[in-house]
Amino acid sequence: MKTKHFNLPQAKIMIAAAILCAPINMSAQESEKNSKEEGNRNVMLNAASANGPREIQIGLPSADVNVLENGLPVTFATNPHSVNSNWRSDASHSHVGLLKISETAITTGNIGYAVNSWTKLGEKGFHGSLNYKANHFGQQEYSLNLNGSIGENWFYSANMYQDFDPGTFKIRSSQYQDRTQIYKVALTHLYDKGKGELTAMYHYSNSHPLYTFATQSAPFIYVGDGSVKEYGKFKLGTTSYLPVDANMTYMDMRTGEIKETSLYDAEGNRSSQFFLSNKYRWDNGMTWNISARYDHAHGALVYQSPMSLMNVKGNPAYNYMLITPEGKHENYTGEYVQSRMSCLNSGDIDEFLLTSELIKKFSTSTLRVGVNEWLYDIDYTSNTTMYDQSVPNDGSYAVRLYDANKRDYYFYDYNKNASEYYKGKENKLALYFTHDWDISKKLNVYYGARFEWQTIKGENAAVKNSAGDYVGRFANFHLGATAADGTKITPADLDYSWLNYDFTAALTYKMTEKFGFTGDFTYIVQHPKFENFSPATLPNTNKISVPLGRAGIYYNNKWMSLTSLISYISKTNNNSTLNLQHGQEIMAAPLTYDIQTWGWTTDAVMRPFKGFELHALFTYQKPTYKKYETSVVFSDGYEGKINATGNIVAEVPQVLIELDPSYMITPKLKLWTSFRYFSKTYANINEAYYFNGHWETFGGVNWDVNKHLSLGCTVVNFLNQTGAKGSIAGAELITKEEAKDIKNCIMTGSYLRPFTVEFTANIKF
Repeated sequence: MKTKHFNLPQAKIMIAAAILCAPINMSAQESEKNSKEEGNRNVMLNAASANGPREIQIGLPSADVNVLENGLPVTFATNPHSVNSNWRSDASHSHVGLLKISETAITTGNIGYAVNSWTKLGEKGFHGSLNYKANHFGQQEYSLNLNGSIGENWFYSANMYQDFDPGTFKIRSSQYQDRTQIYKVALTHLYDKGKGELTAMYHYSNSHPLYTFATQSAPFIYVGDGSVKEYGKFKLGTTSYLPVDANMTYMDMRTGEIKETSLYDAEGNRSSQFFLSNKYRWDNGMTWNISARYDHAHGALVYQSPMSLMNVKGNPAYNYMLITPEGKHENYTGEYVQSRMSCLNSGDIDEFLLTSELIKKFSTSTLRVGVNEWLYDIDYTSNTTMYDQSVPNDGSYAVRLYDANKRDYYFYDYNKNASEYYKGKENKLALYFTHDWDISKKLNVYYGARFEWQTIKGENAAVKNSAGDYVGRFANFHLGATAADGTKITPADLDYSWLNYDFTAALTYKMTEKFGFTGDFTYIVQHPKFENFSPATLPNTNKISVPLGRAGIYYNNKWMSLTSLISYISKTNNNSTLNLQHGQEIMAAPLTYDIQTWGWTTDAVMRPFKGFELHALFTYQKPTYKKYETSVVFSDGYEGKINATGNIVAEVPQVLIELDPSYMITPKLKLWTSFRYFSKTYANINEAYYFNGHWETFGGVNWDVNKHLSLGCTVVNFLNQTGAKGSIAGAELITKEEAKDIKNCIMTGSYLRPFTVEFTANIKF
């Protein structure tokens, strides 16, 4: 199984859709919003999640998804406090868009697209908006916004969000796979004849997003030709693979105490935020924007990662037992046993984020200068534990098992594998600027730079012995424990300072009224985040450089806008960890590697006749590993080696197609569909296993009944495709030669979101 320090909460639940360019509609000077954002790319149309934005893939492996609210990141780090635990696209937002790569790089220091959202503030009079969503699996989602004026130049806005989502299959451990509530109250004051705008806001969220582990895995038959078929009566996407029992026993990394929790409680997130912003506009075209937020939170993420899948039928080496509801111990008569590694990630967090910008508009250009001060204080652990479960093929619920030859209890190997710990502060102080300049009617340039001072100070559990070697993790690992070689596990101090920097430049040349050339280049230099210091070894602290270059043409006429670009992106010194499996033993293998991707993308929006619109996107890319080598030695002396240099990056398709036709049947009635094609993807690092290409499909009807009521119906996966995606658990060491003889075998992995019918209603008053 491949992991990245288990710091992928959003990557685990969001589907990739490669978008390396967008149609360009040239005008003398774009609006500020349009200059920062891409066009509408159905950012909330997600085939992997019912409640989060889709991930926009740019040719690199999945990573944290950038989401901004009111100009500030929703969370400083998404593990353990995920974006979806305290942000939803709901009635509280006046705008949700997609920031361009260059804008994301300059304002956040990250590479990729970012979801850009703004809170709806009060307006004169009284206004209300109620959003409702339901699906045929039982989801109930409500969002209510009320706003208005409470006196001269004083305005209020209040929002409530509630989600009751049982998911696409019933789990016995909880009534809901997602139970989230978010409350916001904002007070705004206009002063100096409307030139100034001061806003104070309080935000509270309480979320239990159980889908982070409930939807991660399922058993299926790997045919051997890239296809899969369902295992017995186990239906992919609608049958639960979680055991009936929701209680977990674990060892506290900090104290060594044996504790018990429920999976629902272990996934509990709470956040109290205080937000303050001020905007002021001078008569000379200068604007000052400042936003600050303090967040006191408890973040939590649970991963239930499948590891080995064993055939135990008739094998005397195993003696698996189960405990009946009456407390009797009985022999397990099933054929297969699934082992799982549970990672209970949690942390107490205090973060302070401040961004201040001065914007000056001239006749042909806009100049912006900004400052970031972002402080992140966290006390984090990932307590890990192993257990085994049944693999029912009759569609029934799985139950926990124990091997009586080895133990008399379900849980074992506390903190042995991927346990993590770090405590301290990370601070980022940045200065940036951008200049958007129409040099002439034909030539526009955009350029900017960011300089960021990053400091990390704290402690972790990457402990070395007297010989200078990392001790690693062992069974019952915790602070204060003693390793087999006598090393006392005491926190190791961390103290790092780096200068990060970003540069970006874009040029568009309007050769004719309809045709022109465009290109852009972004170069980012980063260093490891605090969370990269959580495993048993220190990460590579060399600089991480990411160059991204694109160049091509655009063409616009009355019925079509087209852009075609060739692109290149690479990333050096990726820090990652592979959990390699040999037999029933799991070893964590740290590594540093590079990636490079060449691509070609053509994106077009066509309106051939009144009422009809077609968005079409085609991408070919070739993402490959560079310098990808690692190895571990298991307890029986077996050396597990991986050399993936030159291989295609796992889980990233080389061909992507997106087709989005829509038709306005009447001015108020819209029929639309969306087709996304993802070509063959490799399911392990060695290119041994792969999944054939598949389509993700959406369709729906939107009806504006009147100015107060809008109704909608959306069908997800209307072709009702079933299949697997992502990686295959415990398969990283399998080679191409070994895989040739592996056919019609049961394996474990992720799956496509099942056929789902959603209903929406919006009432404005």
